[in-house]
Amino acid sequence: MFGKKKSESKKIQNTNSTPLQNKVDNKLNNINSTVNNSNINNAAVPINNQENVVNIPQQTDNNSKKVVRPNKRFRYKIINGVGKKEDGFFDAESENDVRNFLLSQEYKVLEIKERSKYDIDIGVSKFKASDLAFSLTQLSTYIKSGIPLADAVRILAKQSSKPQIKKSFSQLVYQLLKGENFSTAMEMQQKVYPKLLINMVKTAEMTGDLPTILDDMADYYTSMEQTRKQMKSAMTYPLVVLSIAIGVLIFMLTYLVPQFASMFADNDATLPVLTLAILAVSDFIKSNWIILIVVIVGIIFTFYLLYTKVKSFRTAIQTFLMHLPVIKSIIIYNEIANFTKTFASLLNHGVFITDSMEILSKITNNEVYKRIINKTLENLAKGDSISSAFKGEWAIPVVAYEMLVTGETTGQLGLMMEKVAAHFQMLHKNVIDQLKSLIEPILICFLAVVVGIILLSIIQPMFSIYNQIN
Repeated sequence: MFGKKKSESKKIQNTNSTPLQNKVDNKLNNINSTVNNSNINNAAVPINNQENVVNIPQQTDNNSKKVVRPNKRFRYKIINGVGKKEDGFFDAESENDVRNFLLSQEYKVLEIKERSKYDIDIGVSKFKASDLAFSLTQLSTYIKSGIPLADAVRILAKQSSKPQIKKSFSQLVYQLLKGENFSTAMEMQQKVYPKLLINMVKTAEMTGDLPTILDDMADYYTSMEQTRKQMKSAMTYPLVVLSIAIGVLIFMLTYLVPQFASMFADNDATLPVLTLAILAVSDFIKSNWIILIVVIVGIIFTFYLLYTKVKSFRTAIQTFLMHLPVIKSIIIYNEIANFTKTFASLLNHGVFITDSMEILSKITNNEVYKRIINKTLENLAKGDSISSAFKGEWAIPVVAYEMLVTGETTGQLGLMMEKVAAHFQMLHKNVIDQLKSLIEPILICFLAVVVGIILLSIIQPMFSIYNQIN
């Protein structure tokens, strides 16, 4: 069901014969035996018309293991299944390939031409975790019901309401019809599909159990989406309140305070130091607001550029944040939960430890944990255990380290990593809830202090005016 070619997995053996490694080796031997005895075929036949099989030649590179991607992009115009005109872009080897593919999807082709340099195509962006979880669940359900893989992906493409997702699934169907493996088809869109998912699908091609792995990955991305929503929920309230507070302060300083300033000047009121300071701030904002906006935007852009492009700067910022109270718990708990959950999923599906570490190093954006994972790879190459790289690291909680050691000792590393992931997910959720509870009173106190200072600066001169009148 995955394609006529069998994907090759990178096998890097660990020279240290620990119980864990022996268990992994035995599991991989069982997988290889399963592959040799199984017959996995790619059923690329349309559901309702078996005469519409697309005769698209396979595009493979016999002299290289690298994935060969279509090198031409075409623009097409069609009439879809509901009678509406539709246009888009498609990557293929020739115009005839595009025409045959569109006809196999039961579309009426109006026009196909090679894309010109003036055609604007925003491309396909990376899948969101929520979209990925939903699509994987559907795909697993279709396969379990007996629908061939290519036809199941075709259904996903037709029912998708998002053009970018629809285009991505259509490209997968095109490659499956050519006879490519599912993982290879996904790898041709490696900017769209996560590396973790691609490697898990490769494992499924070895074991022949795609639906189970798709379900596991759907649960994984659902969990990731829930964590993201928790973080978003925790940050939404303070950001909204701060935005409103900044708007109110700017209004008071640029409109309200100058009104009182003119009144004070007309009555020759004696202005205290606090009022003079507020008036100076008000005058500065009114006179230099354009410069202030440019400076603020420039600082934000420069910070973003340095953070995304300069590794040392990004490492310094992440290290600083991971030492701040409360913030450090949120970051560390989240990173450990994601790391152990992903590691457990890879191990439980028979992926080599070294391959798992390489995948983990690519799915995390935290440079501190990337360094630890790279250190682990170096230790494995020398025959050391995984836990030796984690020992004494300030970013690794003691509980996680001890569970890792226990998993290595007992040969139950995958199970132990699942327990660690569940534990730190719970801790992360508790910290987020506590943060949400603390932020509200802190922001109220902050606003009360700032607004109180401005009001005090206005009220003090009014007492001076009142005394002069008396």
